[in-house]
Amino acid sequence: MSQAAIGESSPGVLRLDGVLDYQSAPALREQGARLIGASQGTTCVIDCASVSKSSSVGLSLLLAFMRDAEAAGKSLMVRGLSEDMRQIAGVCGLLEVLPLES
Repeated sequence: MSQAAIGESSPGVLRLDGVLDYQSAPALREQGARLIGASQGTTCVIDCASVSKSSSVGLSLLLAFMRDAEAAGKSLMVRGLSEDMRQIAGVCGLLEVLPLES
């Protein structure tokens, strides 16, 4: 099984760690949705700086987290997207959709 985790590193900041793939995604999806819903702030930040490897599944997770945040009445920002993930997002036309932190 792939090693991956999501947790709150500071208030409103959720840090993704490890390998984002088909094996790790279901648990990350469930945990992330809970954390976003429980966050006290109006904005959640998903920090991807500790993601060691990601397939397109990682981008799918980020899109799901965007929907979770919207459903909870919160905004969401993505920080630390790796170059590999940026390239996949570019090919899929998601760079304009993902709320990337400057």
